Amino acid sequence: MKPSNELFDLISTLTKSEKRFFKLQSSLQSGDKNYIRLFDLIEKMSAYDEDLVKKTFKGEKFINHLPSEKNHLYKLILKALRGYYSETSISSSLTQEIKNIEILYHKGLFDECSKFLERAKKIAVKYEMFYYLFELISWEKTLLEEAFENGQFVNLDALIEEERQVLEKLQNLTAYHVLYSKINHVFRSGGYSRSEENASIIDEIVNHPLIRGKNTALSNRAATICYYTQGFCSIANGKPEAALEKYLRVKQILDGQPELRSDLSKRYIRTLSQIAQCHLQLNQFDAADESIALLEVLAGQDGFDTPDAEERIFAEVALNKLKSYILSARFTQGVQDLTPVAEELKLKENKLQKEIALRLYYYMAYLHFGAGQHNKALHWLNRVNNDNENDLRQDLYGYARLFNIVIHYELGNSDLLEYAIKSTTRFLQKRMRDFSAEKLILDQFKKLIRAAGVAARREQLIEFRSKLVHLLASEDSHVLIKYFDFGTWLDAKIEQTSFELIAHQRIQEKQKSPA
Repeated sequence: MKPSNELFDLISTLTKSEKRFFKLQSSLQSGDKNYIRLFDLIEKMSAYDEDLVKKTFKGEKFINHLPSEKNHLYKLILKALRGYYSETSISSSLTQEIKNIEILYHKGLFDECSKFLERAKKIAVKYEMFYYLFELISWEKTLLEEAFENGQFVNLDALIEEERQVLEKLQNLTAYHVLYSKINHVFRSGGYSRSEENASIIDEIVNHPLIRGKNTALSNRAATICYYTQGFCSIANGKPEAALEKYLRVKQILDGQPELRSDLSKRYIRTLSQIAQCHLQLNQFDAADESIALLEVLAGQDGFDTPDAEERIFAEVALNKLKSYILSARFTQGVQDLTPVAEELKLKENKLQKEIALRLYYYMAYLHFGAGQHNKALHWLNRVNNDNENDLRQDLYGYARLFNIVIHYELGNSDLLEYAIKSTTRFLQKRMRDFSAEKLILDQFKKLIRAAGVAARREQLIEFRSKLVHLLASEDSHVLIKYFDFGTWLDAKIEQTSFELIAHQRIQEKQKSPA
């Protein structure tokens, strides 16, 4: 049986201060501490090596039951982390307060219990923690029962009304979470694919009363989800201007409540990233750079100083910088400027969420392709194509295969092209119901690789370009161009110049044309 890496994974995420706190907590315990020696050894590892653990502690009694020792250490680390974060997380603080209320109640210290309850309710109200607030109101009713038995009678109407309002806000927030989960699932599974099923789900959400109506969110927490979901819907429908407006509203709400922003740190990170992406789609590169800069300075701030938040900030900054260089056709400069990002990505890739890692690989491939570095582009793209994930971003996997054909064509790998075209056709037929543009690309590449001689290839490239332009003029073309600009590539091949040069010329033309 393969040794478990769970303990190593946990230890590898610990910050210096977390490790120091764990050691301090452990020093308060008496007796042998084999778990500390085990901790020190695993902490130094770059990858978990159980054989090294057994060799290091050979002959010692505790090594005979290593799985239970590892489990014991795992639980001790979690216990220390609970103590470390008990005052820094609102959820942890409220959990502790409710535990204190419970203890004081069972001790019969009702006056002290009431003081803790009053303080906890203020925190729950301030941070809109409705789940905790509902539980605290339940404790308040329990304390009132004790007061009744002592002949102290109060009017329950206000408390009953407060409970009703909390339940209403809780149900409202839950409903928004469900809607967000639905559209989030659409993007995480299919991405920007044009399936009827995804379109139907998005249409259902767009027309939902909670999304379409005005003033339907009953709290700031719910409002942030409402506007964020509206932004998602606008992006799905190819309306970056409308999406930008919604994401800016989320930012405005969270900026106005620093405590809530800290508690919803991941939502704030994603919001800034979405704002940057909207600016990029609108060719507003300076504004995008400002949002990316705001993202970068978040790391280390309150609520954004956890390993998870910092990894997310790195990923979102890297994604947006890559897209900025790609969409502004600064490929060569981007390869130079983002060399440190590429190196850091290699170090962090095992810690990143799979979908984010795949997007980073794809954009790295695109950036190097634009700079004319086709072998490096293939290196990064192979990380997408060699992945065996079946549920994530089917759009990305599909378009990566089309991009793969382009790169192999540039590299002159004629022996691989026919196989790549056949395997890509099978992949798209299974996963994409409507792929007429993709089918055209595959059919044209079949003809292109069979064209003999320079003149014949040029004639086929011109036909390819003509048919693609005609098709994209009558279809929703923005999806295809998001992944690779086949039109620009074909123009570069026909004019026998670089992809970067033609892409740059296209951007200049857009900037000169009236809005």
